[in-house]
Amino acid sequence: MDLGFHLPIFDIDGGTAAIAGELARVGAAAEQAGASWLSFMDHFFQIEPTGLPADANMLEGYTSLGYMAAHTTDIELGLLVTGVTYRHPGVLAKIVTTLDVLSGGRAALGIGAAWFEREHQGLGVPYPPVRERFDRLEETLRICAQMWDPENNGPFEGKYYQLAETLCSPQPIHRPKVLIGGGGEKRTLRLVAQYGDACNLFASSTEEVAHKLDVLRRHCDDVGTDYERIRKTVLAGSPDPAALDDFVRRMAGYAELGVHTAIVMPPGGAPAAWVDSIAPVVPQLADL
Repeated sequence: MDLGFHLPIFDIDGGTAAIAGELARVGAAAEQAGASWLSFMDHFFQIEPTGLPADANMLEGYTSLGYMAAHTTDIELGLLVTGVTYRHPGVLAKIVTTLDVLSGGRAALGIGAAWFEREHQGLGVPYPPVRERFDRLEETLRICAQMWDPENNGPFEGKYYQLAETLCSPQPIHRPKVLIGGGGEKRTLRLVAQYGDACNLFASSTEEVAHKLDVLRRHCDDVGTDYERIRKTVLAGSPDPAALDDFVRRMAGYAELGVHTAIVMPPGGAPAAWVDSIAPVVPQLADL
């Protein structure tokens, strides 16, 4: 098992002017630790699960990843996860391609059906019903695959999106891996099986994750996908640096299920120092 870092909080010691320097330090610390993944959320307002109000600091995700690309060299970069409603899929594919080219082939496409209605309404972004959002997600996955196929420049004719050309030049250096977030058993995990390279689940319990992975395996069987090729990741909270052995023991159960990556979340304030304090678990997780 390897370790990833996900940064949901931008309230940094020193205020707004200190954010950029601290994020650069986070990137350096994550790579020094040997982490495999670094991500931000794709939100425009802060979300309630962080315990912070909506008007707490939040940066736009892909701009932030572009900044991190310039301050890292090896780590994979993505959003956990892009809301399908926020960007037209052709533009989204171009954004992720640009990140991949400028990072030297390190971009991932993390994507989901979107859920935070308040920020949609607040910024005037259309918020269709959940069934339509999932339909749009599937079309977006198909469009991105076509955009990243140099032999197929379009057109694309879907119910919600029509593209006369799916021209994408330059192509990514490495075709971005597609990580689909969420554990919905009927549609989300089917989309993982059909279009995804990775999934992301909450590390709620080993029993719950085992059940979700069993559902994913059945979807893979149904669509003829190799279950083993899908990278399994879990969002594993914010472990206490003073209780890392407990965290490793907890992750051992997920590793036994075949989970490849545990993704943890630094708090605000001084996240780079927190990343440094978590670094000792990396070789321990690697042994699981």
